[in-house]
Amino acid sequence: MSVAADTVVVVHMAFVLFVVFGGFLVLRWRRLAFIHLPAAAWGVLIEFFGWICPLTPLEQRLRQAAGQASYSEGFIEHYILPVLYPVPFTRSMEILLGAVVLILNGAIYALILYWRLSEKGRTVGR
Repeated sequence: MSVAADTVVVVHMAFVLFVVFGGFLVLRWRRLAFIHLPAAAWGVLIEFFGWICPLTPLEQRLRQAAGQASYSEGFIEHYILPVLYPVPFTRSMEILLGAVVLILNGAIYALILYWRLSEKGRTVGR
């Protein structure tokens, strides 16, 4: 069960990284947007509304089944924030993280849309 819990952590971390930085992958592979947009929306909603990702309780149950200590806070508060910010995680910081994801990815998708519209404008005028 410990290996399964560790695997959930790795998958969860990959998902968080994809939510935050996946827009950069979409710059290269446009069709990835069909996967990234819902993932990013989910990530933003979790942060804005203070929801818990289902992977967090899954990992906690697997840890308990393996006889390991669990944790009460969410995944980001437990694994990521202690590395980035050694201060207590507040609701304002959670909303700020959601806003950063929204702004970063919104800017990337706006750039993609601008490029796409510019390309269409050039081909229509020919």
